[in-house]
This record gives sequence, C-alpha cells and structure tokens, in this order.
Amino acid sequence: MTMPISNFKVQVNSEIGTLKRLLIHSPDSGLGKVVPSKAQDWLFEDIVHLETMRKDEYDYYVKLLLYFLDPEKIANKIKGIDAEVAQRNFYKPGKAEFHHSDKVIELQQLLADILTDDIVRKKLAASICAIEGCSYKLQLELIAYAPEELAKTLISGSLSDGRMIFAPVPNLIFTRDLGTTINNYILLNKPAKKARVRESLLMRYIFFNHPLFKENQARILEIPDSEFHFLRPGEELENRTTIEGGDVMMISPQHVLIGVSERTTPYGAHEAMKLLFEHNVVEKVTIVRIPIKRDFMHLDTVFTMVKKNMWVLLQSIASVTEQKFQNPIDFLVKPEIKEQTEIIQFYKNGQSPKHFQSMEELFTEISTQELGATEPMEFIYSGLNEFPFDSREQWTDSCNLLALKEGVVLGYDRNDKTIEAFQAKGFKVISVKDLLADFEAGKISPKDVKDTLILMPSAELSRARGGFHCMSFPLERAAII
Repeated sequence: MTMPISNFKVQVNSEIGTLKRLLIHSPDSGLGKVVPSKAQDWLFEDIVHLETMRKDEYDYYVKLLLYFLDPEKIANKIKGIDAEVAQRNFYKPGKAEFHHSDKVIELQQLLADILTDDIVRKKLAASICAIEGCSYKLQLELIAYAPEELAKTLISGSLSDGRMIFAPVPNLIFTRDLGTTINNYILLNKPAKKARVRESLLMRYIFFNHPLFKENQARILEIPDSEFHFLRPGEELENRTTIEGGDVMMISPQHVLIGVSERTTPYGAHEAMKLLFEHNVVEKVTIVRIPIKRDFMHLDTVFTMVKKNMWVLLQSIASVTEQKFQNPIDFLVKPEIKEQTEIIQFYKNGQSPKHFQSMEELFTEISTQELGATEPMEFIYSGLNEFPFDSREQWTDSCNLLALKEGVVLGYDRNDKTIEAFQAKGFKVISVKDLLADFEAGKISPKDVKDTLILMPSAELSRARGGFHCMSFPLERAAII
C-alpha cells in the first residue's frame, strides 16, 4: 500500500513554529545487528536492544506525533497497544496495518513507494550495489524483490532470508542529518562518514522521485564539492566538503545557523552559505564553530530553541572568551574548550561580517530583533550548569529537544538536573505515557498543552547519541511571525 499523496509545499521558517509535517524513520532490524567491534565504525556508541527501543520508547514518540499532527490516524489506537499484534503493526512500516500518515511520514514507506517504478528500482539497486561492492548477480536478485521487501533490505542490509549483504545504516533514525527545510527550500546533506553515504543516496532518490515532493523538486539544493577538491593532498576531513543536518538550523525567517563541527567542515559550511545566498533563500547565515570533539558532534547537541525568548544550551562552550579564573589551578591549566568556539555572522548583501562573543549574545539578538520576543530572555543550562551533570546530561541529549510548537518540547527522562532547570522556569513536566493517557481519556487535547517538557523513555534510544531533534526532519511548520 502506498501512502496517499496530498499536495503541499515544504515550508519551515523557525525551530518553534507549530509542527505540521515531518519525516522520521522507525528503528529497523539493522539496529539489532550492530556488534561492539563495528559500533564505532557505524557511528554508534553502544549496542541496543531493538525490541525495547521500538515497543517501549520509539512507538511512544510516533503516537505522540500522530496526536499532535494527524489525530485522525491515532484515534482508538492507543488502548491495548502492547497487547495486540495488529496494534503494534500500526507503527511498523511494511505491515498491512501501518498508519501511512502523510503528516508523520515514514522514510521506509517513501522508499517502498518509489521502488514501484521499474526504472527507479533498477537505478537505485545499481547505485547501492556499486557503493557497497556487491556482485552483479546480487544486483539482479535485488531488482526482483517486491518494493516493500527491497526497501527493507536497502535500509537494513539484510535479505528476506536473514542473510546480511552489506552493513546496516543504524543512524537512519536520525533523519535530521539527511537535510534541512529552509523556508520553501530543502538543503540535502553531504555526510562526513562513509557509514552514512547510503543514507544520503536513499534520501536523494526519495526527494527527487516521490510524488509527495513533486511541487518542491525545483527547490532542492545539493551541496557540491568545492572547486579542485580532488587536487588537494590527502583525504583529511577538514579538506573535504561535508555537512550534516544536525549542524543546520532554520532559526528565523531570513536567518540560518550552520555549525562547523566534527561532522561539518568549513568547506561544507561555506558551500551551503553560497547556495543559500545565490538562491535568495535567506538574508544571513551565522557560522558557529564548536569544538571538534565526539562529545558535541553537531550544533543541535549543544543548544536548541524552546520559545521565542528561551533556549536550552551547554554553558561551558557558550562563550568565545576565556572564563574569569578564580583558583590558581585555573591559570595553570590551558582551557580545553573555550578557545575553540567562534561565532561569525555573514550577510547576503556583502556587508562586513559580525562577530559575537557568546551564544547568549547571538540568541538574544535573534529572539528580540528577529522573532520579536518581548518577554525577558531565559536560558536553561544543561545539568543546571553544575559539574559533572552539565557534561553528563549533554552527552545524553539534554540540549537536543524537538519543539512540537512554541514552548512544548520533547526530551529524555534521564536528564534529571536539566528537568529541574525547566521546572525552575515554570514548565510543566509530564511523562509521555501520562500525557497520552490524558489524551485518550479526553482530559486534555494537544492544542491545550502549553509550556511543557514532555519526558520520553530513553534507556535504549539514548545509547545511540541522539535526541528527538535528531530524530526529526521537519518539512512544514506554521509561521512563527
């Protein structure tokens, strides 16, 4: 069954406008085949228990999204969800009972849809077999698969009989990294690691071939390699053009933030900025250089937006200036992080770049001058800005939050100190299970939820080093101003 097609144009002009449509990917069988010896190569921090991740964690994410974005699909699907196979299959792409929402869009379903086209199926199978080094006979075998089965195989790396033919792509659950919606354009990524090349290829085929994006295909931007890149010596990452969606934020209608990080190089940020200015997508781009460390990985691991006047962030890398030293040892030990943070704003009209001394300074300008915030600025710091909780909770995505609408955000239930910080700012804190129960009982509706941190179960999902900002690719949000 293909997904019903509704005409829409991608449109995102902020991080906090009411979410109307997004792209996700539910944990697939490939995650259950990650082994310790290969986890680092596949960019995973740990091995996970797939069934727990699905049933006890990710399914609740999908339920919540459906309640907010596509409530007709979720009607009467909550009760007894874990007791009946048919109810579980409602959340599993490829199953007859799958929801097929065109608001909470499953990537695997889109892939299956485009594979019904013989030409697309042959081209994509050939392309993937080429990058994965498969035999020609295997390529012919794949082409003969039914679309749903082939989609599953291309993602999981396993044939229908369980044989693995190439590596899984466990990071595909982090759909944010595949691209970013910037106003009515889509900027596709250029991944830094070989383990993510197949994901990027699948995404290009989907966006350029699926009828859902027919009205948007002329506004899809792809990052090219910089001129003469092939003449540069060596294969060092810093000499390549790479960019991932976790480093790109559509922060206000004419302003994009791009991080230079472990995964996005200066060349990648520069080429993205050139494309956005050349196509008149935005008026300014702010480059935020963060430490090239696995601790941080992407821009959205160190801050996200909560409300027009409120941001959650890791304070220890928020400033580009040195801390004021208080103890003798502070003068003797070289700061590890501060000197690596840099914030520069560039403009399409060619005016001189502007430097910011801290993330708080940048955020204050965005909130007050671009988003029209009139309430006092508020900053929520990871782990209450207390060592070691700030670093521990940033590692488990205390700063990586998804806004369903302004002031309503999703985060992991394990970040206790950060939760306290939200409560200190007057936020209601509720578990997703309790909130869903209230929805089902008719005690409250999604439109009534305000200034709330929704806590999501995280025992397995957090092992993957990504929060709900990472696990979402917004395609449409209501205008924030």
